Amino acid sequence: MSQSREFRVPPVIRFGAGASREVGQEAKALGCGKALIVTDAFMHSSGACGPVIKALEDAGLETRIYDGVNSEPDLSHISSGLALQRQYASDLIVAVGGGSPLDAGKAISVMITNSGGMENYMGMGKLTRPGLPLIAIPTTAGTGSEATLFTIITDTARDVKMLIGSPFILPRVALVDPELTLAMPKGLTAATGLDALTHGIEAYVSRKSQPMSDVFALSAIRLLGENLRTAWEQPGNYEARSKTMLGALQAGIAFSNASVALVHGMSRPVGAVFHVAHGVSNAALLGEVMEFSISGNPERYADVAAALGLERQAGAEATAKAGAAWVKELIRTLQVPTYSQLGVTREKLDQAAGKMADDAIASGSPANNPRIATRDEIIELYYKVL
Repeated sequence: MSQSREFRVPPVIRFGAGASREVGQEAKALGCGKALIVTDAFMHSSGACGPVIKALEDAGLETRIYDGVNSEPDLSHISSGLALQRQYASDLIVAVGGGSPLDAGKAISVMITNSGGMENYMGMGKLTRPGLPLIAIPTTAGTGSEATLFTIITDTARDVKMLIGSPFILPRVALVDPELTLAMPKGLTAATGLDALTHGIEAYVSRKSQPMSDVFALSAIRLLGENLRTAWEQPGNYEARSKTMLGALQAGIAFSNASVALVHGMSRPVGAVFHVAHGVSNAALLGEVMEFSISGNPERYADVAAALGLERQAGAEATAKAGAAWVKELIRTLQVPTYSQLGVTREKLDQAAGKMADDAIASGSPANNPRIATRDEIIELYYKVL
């Protein structure tokens, strides 16, 4: 390599059955006494947070719950969580749930100590102070947010999904417990699993990839390629669930250090404008964007295909195209809804496509893609996916 590269992971990662129940001892090791648990209403009402609360209280911590996060966290959710934290004076944030509660927990953690509005920190490296200690406990095998230095919060006034990146956002502890994914419905398994696969693929083909991130990216692609379909078909299959969750964790580590590319750049505006869940939006785009991007680095996409278990053909491009076709077939098999099935009509896209393309480019992610897409090509891809 011609220059040094930074590689960051949470200081503590615990992976395996029952890891979430070790939250109490990890909280005490951080020297904390009051925990604000950030989650969503379903996680709270279903009792899924119960073992986490018990483990914290058994370790002597006081707890309060903020369960106001929904599937697309926005600035109002962060403000509400901050108000509760200030009222309660917690010294620890414990985020429990899918990517949305984890992103909200990250945002609340750093906005306690950094002044002004969160919109001031959109982009990379703008936060100036560490946040409260954060323990992340994912309940889905998808976002990898427990291991990343990013959070995504929607500014509803501007219809913009803000990407905020900083080492200060990285959780202090990640407790990754495959047991928590056994109750995931098939639709969520598909969306989050394909989100994780997108992370692994984009991290590997990214122009910011590096040798350390490549190791995690290829391992994640292999684990997800071998196990996601089984986890979807057999929800109670613990081995498939465990390997899928490990793949999601590794993919999160990979893209946190190599960044994402065109799929994510295009996906965020879809979520902001049409309120399509992030994983579903990524899944709908992944196959088409892979095919579009192969010419930019066929060797890397051939490596992706090999990691998915495909035999190498004569020439990298042929192998890469077979990989893209395999991914498109997997998306069909997992019954991920199309944009049109989610209510994105051609008429609505006509009105929004230009702004969506501009927002995608402004996010910076498309600049990491092996093949750089023009504004018109991004718009064309949106219509092709529709």
